[in-house]
Amino acid sequence: MAVEDLVAWTEEFNDLIRDFPVNDVVYLLAPVVCAVVGGLILYYTHTDYWEKPKRYTVPIQKKPEEHKILDHPTIKVPNSTAIQCYAPATGQFLGLVNPSTPAGIDRAIAQAKAAQEKWAQTTFAERRRVLRTMLQHILDNQEQICRISSLDSGKTMIDAQLGEIMVTVEKLQWTIRHGEKALRPSRRPTNLLMSYKRNTVHYEPLGVVAALVSWNYPFHNLLGPIISSIFAGNGVVVKVSEQTCWSAAYYTMIARGALVAHGHDPQLIQSVVCWPQTAGYLTSHPGISHLTFIGSRPVCHHVAASAAKSLTPVVAELGGKDAAVILDSAERDLKRIVDILMRGTFQASGQNCIGIERIIAAPGVYDKLVAMLEPRVKALRMGLDQDVGAMVSDASFARFEGLVEDAVAKGARLLAGGKRYTHPDHPNGFYFTPTLLVDVTPAMAIANEECFGPIMTVLRAPSSSAADILALANAPDFGLGSSVYGRDSDPILKQVVEGIRAGGVAVNDFAVFYAVQLPFGGVGGSGYGRFAGEEGLRGLCNLKSVCEDRLAWLGVRTAIPPPVRYPVRSQERGWRFTKGVVGLGYAITVREKLGALVDILRNM
Repeated sequence: MAVEDLVAWTEEFNDLIRDFPVNDVVYLLAPVVCAVVGGLILYYTHTDYWEKPKRYTVPIQKKPEEHKILDHPTIKVPNSTAIQCYAPATGQFLGLVNPSTPAGIDRAIAQAKAAQEKWAQTTFAERRRVLRTMLQHILDNQEQICRISSLDSGKTMIDAQLGEIMVTVEKLQWTIRHGEKALRPSRRPTNLLMSYKRNTVHYEPLGVVAALVSWNYPFHNLLGPIISSIFAGNGVVVKVSEQTCWSAAYYTMIARGALVAHGHDPQLIQSVVCWPQTAGYLTSHPGISHLTFIGSRPVCHHVAASAAKSLTPVVAELGGKDAAVILDSAERDLKRIVDILMRGTFQASGQNCIGIERIIAAPGVYDKLVAMLEPRVKALRMGLDQDVGAMVSDASFARFEGLVEDAVAKGARLLAGGKRYTHPDHPNGFYFTPTLLVDVTPAMAIANEECFGPIMTVLRAPSSSAADILALANAPDFGLGSSVYGRDSDPILKQVVEGIRAGGVAVNDFAVFYAVQLPFGGVGGSGYGRFAGEEGLRGLCNLKSVCEDRLAWLGVRTAIPPPVRYPVRSQERGWRFTKGVVGLGYAITVREKLGALVDILRNM
């Protein structure tokens, strides 16, 4: 159905409804109903809704037959270059993975490039079919995907469902529904002097792009860049973390399987794992046209410096110190807000780049909020079948304990946790006790350093004013996500939302800007650039500006007028002529434009 057909159908339906004895409300609603129903018809027709996705199978990731618990789980094996994989919740040995070499990275890029040359010629409809098939497979196999993620990263099944499945299928669905609109050539305005021109911006594939992703969500962080990259027409190489590389082969096959199901080359999608000393070979590779990096700020310095060698553009998402601001006007909503704060802080054991790292409460709600949080945090149980899962390793445990001790020494109150936990059933697993620190101040290191762990910190704002709250919220050199809670009519709410320095703000909610595919990224120490949404898709493209003759069929084209043709007959007359052209195009008043026109005619 074309847009013109939809408009005609709507008008006919409106005429028909007038002939029926309906009340005014129904009559007024009729155009709205028509628009909604017609829009749905247009949408589902446009996105090939009625074409069923294909089913495919992927070999299940298998654990070793021997159930072996490592005494000291670590990814490094003495006298070996292999990466040792283990389950952080139990210490179970999962297998060995051979890291990629520079030669292996060369092959991966070359294979992706060869496949991309054909893939770039596919239509958006063909790409949507692949993504819809991938979406169906994920929905059909979500339990298996979550179990693999839980085993490899230590998160609970619920945390895997929310952080691996839901956000991935949302990204797929958004791209299927809105991706083509974002990447269709967009019309741009012209001006008086160039009114005979038609201007458009085209979004063309870059070639082969790469992503270096973190370990906290091994499925979503791998699939996310793949979805955007291939829909934009690119090939993609994803460098997965050595901390969770055991699951990478299985997850890569899920993405490749959708390509194979529709007859496309699976080599379009590549995943590699390597030690840090080899990663620089990928980030400076001349065959890579764009880099997405998700990780820490210190590592990003190396990535950006390496990418600069080949002038490869980088989008960097570097985590944050996200603030959740609770205003006095939120007092009646505290029960719901506490539920959100618990999930926002402790999901995935706090290993969440947009997890809540600081709760800033206005004086009027501070004491009540702390009183509500304390029993909730103390009640949290640890284990994959409980509330809070394991951490990926114990590498940060000493730092966590040091930050807590420093805060307590400077006046903070430790109401729960604060130390590592030995699980009675899994003593070789990596657990840190859910922690609640209150009366935290900006002078404490824990208020300024990203923890990336199950640590809830609460700060009391000096006053209820927006200025004092923003001074506290914007103090650390981070600005990824944030959330603000208060009555919708509260003027302080609007002031804080507008004044908080972050890449995203959730109002009376947590992290929803990520769940609806708004452009995602940070400011300051949280990185630069955006992925997700229209901006993320377009960022994976070459933006080509195209300027064409609107009336070429009438012979209207640019011609060089006599006063400025080479060789120039008179510099003086030529200068007056060009001055008149500038005046005609850009003078502010009509009188000035007419004067400029006279200059043009006098000096032709």
